[in-house]
Amino acid sequence: MPHSVAASSRLSPGAAKDEPMEEDNGIPSSLDQAADADPDDDMDGEMAQDDAAAAPEAVNKEVNKEVSKEVNKEVKLDELFPDVDSDDEFPSSAPVREQASSSPARTASPTDATALKASDPEVMRSFYQRLFPWRQLFQWLNHSPMPTNDFGNREFAFTLQNDAYLRYQSFATADLLRKDVLRLMPSRFEIGPVYTTNPRDRKTLRNSSAFKPLAKELCFDIDLTDYDDIRTCCDKANICNKCWTFMTMAIKVIDAALREDFGFRHIMWVYSGRRGAHAWVCDKKVRSMDDQKRRAIAGYLEVVRGGAQSGKKVNVRRPLHPHLARSLDILKPHFQEDVLGVQDPWASGEQAEKLLQLLPDRTLNDSLRRKWDAAPGRASTSKWADIDAMAKTGASKNLDAKALLEAKQDIVLEYTYPRLDIEVSKKLNHLLKSPFVVHPGTGRVCVPIDTRNLEEFDPLGVPTVQVLLAEIDAWKDDGSAAAAAGEDDKNKDRGVSDWEKTSLKPYVEQFRAFVAGIMRDERDGRVRRERDEESMEF
Repeated sequence: MPHSVAASSRLSPGAAKDEPMEEDNGIPSSLDQAADADPDDDMDGEMAQDDAAAAPEAVNKEVNKEVSKEVNKEVKLDELFPDVDSDDEFPSSAPVREQASSSPARTASPTDATALKASDPEVMRSFYQRLFPWRQLFQWLNHSPMPTNDFGNREFAFTLQNDAYLRYQSFATADLLRKDVLRLMPSRFEIGPVYTTNPRDRKTLRNSSAFKPLAKELCFDIDLTDYDDIRTCCDKANICNKCWTFMTMAIKVIDAALREDFGFRHIMWVYSGRRGAHAWVCDKKVRSMDDQKRRAIAGYLEVVRGGAQSGKKVNVRRPLHPHLARSLDILKPHFQEDVLGVQDPWASGEQAEKLLQLLPDRTLNDSLRRKWDAAPGRASTSKWADIDAMAKTGASKNLDAKALLEAKQDIVLEYTYPRLDIEVSKKLNHLLKSPFVVHPGTGRVCVPIDTRNLEEFDPLGVPTVQVLLAEIDAWKDDGSAAAAAGEDDKNKDRGVSDWEKTSLKPYVEQFRAFVAGIMRDERDGRVRRERDEESMEF
């Protein structure tokens, strides 16, 4: 039966309220950089609070009081996660015994979810209720199956359907977060740092300076709009598989540097839902780094500087740093095939002039210009080869071969090296969009990217929330799934979680494995520390 939603039961975002979102207690409440004007743009980071100033007037105080009571309620650990490996605590469409739901009951409606927009409140309700991996999100941010301050003092920020922005939300458990999301129906939510105290209690502190961020993952943000001056297939918010190769190059270079140069292990790359990717570096030693160390790492990785209208964007010292030498080895094949062959960035005379401006010898440039003017439409691959061919003819008697080689290396870096939104990485208290939320413009889920099969990732093939809901309805239990997993009849009776019935399954399983690795390292680290402490006792 088609997945239906009730239009009459849609929740208005105006039915929620949080405290006013002014700058408070020394914690900045606005972005360092203004967001792009595109309404579908990613708004990752600390958003400007001025736009949300009207939110408190449109909100219901009684509802918020109810949530505060829930948060302050004593939490029984044995009720949180009865089985670490089970997903039964969240609703499934499988025939199981009826349970009380925290969300209003939906009435039957002929409206098909596939006919609705991704941002429709009822589509979002179904997604959050049936598909979002709440348990894995909790364990990822909590670093343990049992509740700790790593989750309880973590800031969440909600972007509501009316664009109101609620900051400093916090929750003791995954279920309380889930209930609040189902109540407010945000179009997205973002993850901030772990604070010294519960963010909801920040205004009750006598000493305002006592409320400060303690820990957060190191994050990186790469957006294809920053490549608009070199990609020729698309621009602005549009992408295709041709220009997505720029993102593939970027992930390869940054991931290699983080692992090989800094020794980080737990790195998760997440598709932003439209035209970019985010990296979350989750190692314990990373999370506690202060702003100075974060700026140092960001500066180490920043090579391309300047906007679309600036001239030469790459100026690096020689001899090349090992990181840059390794990056060139990674990027040269992509430059030849994906940039020159596919993008053809210097096809026109105007574009070719940009190339000539990056070369060091005027006489050589004049010779190349005459050659290219005589052959309009000459491919970029041929023009790149012409540089060395013309140099060997002796067109310029004063040509510095070393300077030409270095200029060509800089050009390769300018056209292939990752273009980072560096502000996202510099500050401990920066917020970033959560994995597995839905991009409201495309409907695509922000899924993890498997770096082991990076070339195979297709951003246009990432499932949309409408498709996922349709897949749930189309799923039939023929017993094959249980048989493949080697489950007995007892385990089979537990039902199949809804995400397991959809194309979201491999992404959730990848996330689950990633989280398990973090928790295993955290547990082993605690055991080693306890052992060391015991050995020091006499």
